[in-house]
Amino acid sequence: MKATLILASGAVFTGRSIGSTADRVCEMVFNTSMTGYQEILTDPSYAGQGIVMSYPLIGNYGVNHEDNESSRPWAEAFIVRHLARRGSNFRCEGELDAYLKQYDITGIEGVDTRALTRILRSQGTMNGMITCAEHFHVEDCLQRIRAYRVEGTVEAVTRKESQVYPALGEQRLRVALMDYGVKENMIRCLQQRGCQVTVYPAHTPAAAVLSGGFDGVMLSNGPGDPADNAQIITEVRKLYDSNLPLFAVCLGHQLLALATGAATRKMRFGHRGANHPVKDLAAGRAFITSQNHGYVVTAESVDPSVAQVSHVNVNEGSVEGLRYNRPRCFTVQFHPEASPGPRDTEYLFDRFVDMMEEAKGNA
Repeated sequence: MKATLILASGAVFTGRSIGSTADRVCEMVFNTSMTGYQEILTDPSYAGQGIVMSYPLIGNYGVNHEDNESSRPWAEAFIVRHLARRGSNFRCEGELDAYLKQYDITGIEGVDTRALTRILRSQGTMNGMITCAEHFHVEDCLQRIRAYRVEGTVEAVTRKESQVYPALGEQRLRVALMDYGVKENMIRCLQQRGCQVTVYPAHTPAAAVLSGGFDGVMLSNGPGDPADNAQIITEVRKLYDSNLPLFAVCLGHQLLALATGAATRKMRFGHRGANHPVKDLAAGRAFITSQNHGYVVTAESVDPSVAQVSHVNVNEGSVEGLRYNRPRCFTVQFHPEASPGPRDTEYLFDRFVDMMEEAKGNA
């Protein structure tokens, strides 16, 4: 079946329908990863977005029940150059096209995704629409496209009640993890280090968390504009003021920056992929990281009496991490838990564990 992709700029791409045939309007972003499409689709940070995969062949190893990073896919749409019709891998349990249909994700294949990526890179992230309609008026579609806004995404993806995950092996510590769109591997990284993890819904009051007697607090990744979460930011400030060891990733990093007086801005096209180089300024070392964000903390807004920039993007110098002046608090923009991508910075979970054990020993 024919499918058409229309961008807010007026550019039109024609291809073949995959997944659901429902019309879908969303924010179009691109991801440069060669593999890991199932983890990408199920990353809650993609809520409200259509994902353009710049690598030309997607779906060649199928899907399985182990690689999901949340309870279901959150992407609105999926755009590929070529969709493999048969997965070839010993872990394969199904085909990607059937998976997209199962979860009502509209997709299109047979379009020049590298040309599409260049448009999004040069003109910036923009809204778009996929339709399988035989007849449509582009101007009518453009009105719908330009009116669309990604909002309410944290509320959509966060869990409705708290959940406890036991430590793997001997329990050493107890961690409260705020779910703004948390990925499963973030929980696993803590469990593997002897942490019992209690995951809380995004809007849980700080007082309820702090009454739990935890050794530390972690703020998760998540979707959307961080500035849209005023109530959450207020509660994050209370968690910060508690002086418990605190580690934040991606959206959590941005929320804490806003809670402590810094500012964020929307990037032209964001960072989405598994090959983004980041420099640790204190160590003088570069690491390859997995990233998925369209907003960034502005360096000039960071009050040096509150925090210092700890990591920067090697390509364009944007803020990738903050080290706070108050004891045992640090945040990063990238994903140390990866899934998909390199695990070069997973040691940051060890740093967080060391901070909690130090604080526990001094109590």
